[in-house]
Formats: sequence, C-alpha cells, structure tokens
Amino acid sequence: MNKSPQETRVVVGMSGGVDSSVTALLLKEQGYDVIGIFMKNWDDTDEFGHCTAEDDAEDVRRVCEKIGIPYYTVNFEKEYFDKVFSYFLDEYKRGRTPNPDVMCNREIKFGEFLNKALDLGADYVATGHYARVTEENGEFKLLRGVDNNKDQTYFLNALNPYQLSKTMFPIGHLPKPEVRRIAEEAGLATARKKDSTGVCFIGERNFREFLSGYLPAKSGEMVDIATGESKGRHDGLMYYTFGQRQGLGIGGSGNGEPWFVADKDLENNILYVVQGDKHPSLYSTGLVASGVTFASGRDELANGSLTCTAKFRYRQPDQGVTLTRLEDGSVHVAFAENQKAITPGQAVVFYDGETCLGGGTIETVEKVPYGATEQAGIF
Repeated sequence: MNKSPQETRVVVGMSGGVDSSVTALLLKEQGYDVIGIFMKNWDDTDEFGHCTAEDDAEDVRRVCEKIGIPYYTVNFEKEYFDKVFSYFLDEYKRGRTPNPDVMCNREIKFGEFLNKALDLGADYVATGHYARVTEENGEFKLLRGVDNNKDQTYFLNALNPYQLSKTMFPIGHLPKPEVRRIAEEAGLATARKKDSTGVCFIGERNFREFLSGYLPAKSGEMVDIATGESKGRHDGLMYYTFGQRQGLGIGGSGNGEPWFVADKDLENNILYVVQGDKHPSLYSTGLVASGVTFASGRDELANGSLTCTAKFRYRQPDQGVTLTRLEDGSVHVAFAENQKAITPGQAVVFYDGETCLGGGTIETVEKVPYGATEQAGIF
C-alpha cells in the first residue's frame, strides 16, 4: 500500500544553492515529511581561515527555517577523499582528464548520503538536479531534465536501479528561470545566489596551482604532431586535455590558425599539438569504454549491438553511436560521424530519446588515421 505524502519522509541534500532550496520547498508544500541535510565533503578553509562551506551551511539554515523543516550537517570529508578525490588524482597521474562529478554522485550523494538518509528513516532522498525519474512496470528510468540547457543526466549516468528507486528530482520538470521565480516569491535567501561552477574542491582557485599542490609537474617538450617540429615546452602533461586551445603559449606561429592539443606521450613526457581545428589527429572514429552500467540494471547488449545516441561531454548535442560488448567486458562505441577531442577519463553517456540509458568511462580512443583527410569526413 502506497504511503501518503504526510507519511513519507524525504531527506533533501541541500547545497546552499537555489535548486536544492526550491526542491525542499516544493516537497514541503506537497505535504511530505521533509528533512534538510547539508553535506560537507571538503575542507575548503582558505589562508585567512574563511571556509565557503560555512557560508553555504548558513544559507541552508536560513532556507530551512523559512520553510519550516529540520536540518542537519553531515561530514563526508573522509569518504569523499577516499572515493572521489583519490580517484581524481590517480586519473591525472595517468595523464587522463577525470570527471569527479560522476563519481561524487554515484559514491557520495546517492551512496553515503542515501545510506545516511535511510538511517534517518527516509523513504526517499531528493536533490536539486535537473533530471527526472519514472517507473514503468516496476522498472525505473532516468529521464532528461525538461530544461535542455540545465539537464544533468550526464553526471547521473552511473546511478543503479536501487538508487533511482529511492530518489526524487522535484525540479526536473522546471526551467531554471521558473525555479528562481519560485524561490523569489517564497522569500528564500538563495533566490538570487549565483550558481556554483567547477569542481567543488577547487572552487574559484587556479586549477594548475591547486593540482600542483598534490602532484609534481614535470615540464617536457611540445611537438607539432604533423611535422615533428619542436614548438617549445609544456608545463606538465596533467595540465592539458585533448582538443585544448587555450594556454599553449604558441599562438601566432605557423599559418596563424589556432593550435590544439592532439595527443600525449606519457612515457616520453611529450605533448603533441597541431595547427587548425580540421586536422585529422583531433578526430576519432570510435572509443572503448570501461565500467559501463545501465540504469535498467539489465545488460542492454546481451543480444548483440545497440544503436542509440551518446554525449562525450556535458552540453554536447547527442551523437549517433553503435555499442558492442567486447570479450573483456568493455564496450566498443562506434561513431556515426567522426568526433573531435574525445578525452580518456571522461564519461560517455548513452541515450534513447528522453531516457538516459547509462554510461561508462572513456578508456581508449580510435583516432582517424593520419593522411586520411578525404575519408575522415572532416573537410
């Protein structure tokens, strides 16, 4: 027998932002038994002793008191360091570009936090993500947020059926301006608060400066992949990602076109660059992904291949792909059209229309062969 909202306890993960504030407000207005929890995942105290998490926690307090719900702070710093930050550093050591948000959602927000909420007697957890969950014939589906500009299913692709069954996304059907309007009308302190950007533990700090505090940077040669000519020195391979244009320090040379990161040679500490965004070395025909999971809990490739669409980075338009299971359990992803700057370590996320099917981590990339400009479909 289904519980009424009054009998249903929902624990809301509150960040101190407008999205989670309106999430809690809407659930309270719908009659649910709502508890707010602020997750402290990182000690971000600066050299002056100021911690931005304290500001966010204060905003959570003000919102919860305005709404009229109890609130708590839970410290997940150790769990976050062990399960997210250590992974982040390991990936950079391997010369890859990780996506800590995907790992944080799977391991912390819908892992440790979900378990904590269940300890508090929760029936569900809720967050301010722009996504939706539906149930059809006992199967839970993860759907895109209605606001295409804010849809966050890319970062939620690793959630499993159990996690989805315990999750609510109350603002997934709303556009962002409407969320701010609701907060404004309710007099919430976070109504006009600026959205947070970037990885939480880096915040507004300089990325290179932050990373160099944990990993030693090793300068090396920068080489034009097309000619073999040295173009100078790089500051450390970990600072560069495939397709990167900014920060190379070699603009204006050659034919005047922009330069891009084309490849990395970790063994010899060489950064390969190329001039012009149409060069084949920037493009690939497919990839191999590891750790692929499907939100349905089924192996969607059990009967062979699957044709669907995919994103290789957030906010990218969907691209046509065909998936095939390999003998080692990884998944081969063939592209309908060649793709630019596919980056190992990032997430590849699969879709069928509005439904986010799941995703995995990009392990290797199949580059367009050099000299294959005509058949590359680039020009």
